[in-house]
Amino acid sequence: MILYHGSNVIVEQPRLVKQNRTLDFGYGFYTTTNPSQAASFAGKVTERRETGIPCVSTYETAEIKELRKKLNILVFQEADEKWLEFVFTNRNASYTGDTYDIIFGPVANDTIYRTFVAYEEGILTKKETIARLKVRKLYNQMVFATERSLKELVYKGQYSEEGML
Repeated sequence: MILYHGSNVIVEQPRLVKQNRTLDFGYGFYTTTNPSQAASFAGKVTERRETGIPCVSTYETAEIKELRKKLNILVFQEADEKWLEFVFTNRNASYTGDTYDIIFGPVANDTIYRTFVAYEEGILTKKETIARLKVRKLYNQMVFATERSLKELVYKGQYSEEGML
């Protein structure tokens, strides 16, 4: 499986870096199977950090079925109630459940953040929130959350606005 990571720097050696904000699937190295999603994120990261250039690193890893043989993996096939609870508790830093090496599932990107706020404030029920999320095109994310899982990534190259590096 080919994965992409968007950033403002080249990332040949993925590592776990504590974030200053809470993310969908918690702490980890975030990738996606969608190159345009990674490129979009690279632009956002570069703009937010005001340094570097938008870059997309590419990696290869085994299919999830193979990775499950040696790692603890959580997979969300769709934006359902379990996914909503998991993302919600990670985004508000209250997750206390099991620890996973890899988490795979839909992205709750910033364009749907208002839906999460409405859910958090009790304006929307779980069912209403999920219904609103399902009308959006949700891309995926695969998060490598442990050092053990990072060893499964093989760096394949990088490209930026200027082309392949």
